[in-house]
Amino acid sequence: MPKITLIFSILYIALGLAAFFLTGALHKTALIPAYFGVVLLLLGLLGQKENLRKHVMHAALLVVLLALFGTARSLLKLPSAFDGTAERPFAIYAQAATAVLSIAFLALGIRSFIQARRSRSS
Repeated sequence: MPKITLIFSILYIALGLAAFFLTGALHKTALIPAYFGVVLLLLGLLGQKENLRKHVMHAALLVVLLALFGTARSLLKLPSAFDGTAERPFAIYAQAATAVLSIAFLALGIRSFIQARRSRSS
């Protein structure tokens, strides 16, 4: 799971930087996915240590859950962004991408925890 965390951290950072620069580098809030990515990067690196892995991966899932809570509403706003009636469509796209990344990471993390529990009980 630490390797997956590192991959997702890079995706979050890339998304945040792309959103920031594609919007003219005016709104620092576009960097929010990158901030989540930096935290995940640190947690992914800490997760390389066997004795910290369990706690660090739980923390990574908590961080991503917070990211999802902050961006899930954007998924409902996608239709207005697609039809051109949204006020800030690029912000909606960036938030929706963050939400999708978060859902994917949470699914992989939960799957990993289930597999770890099964392997310990066998």
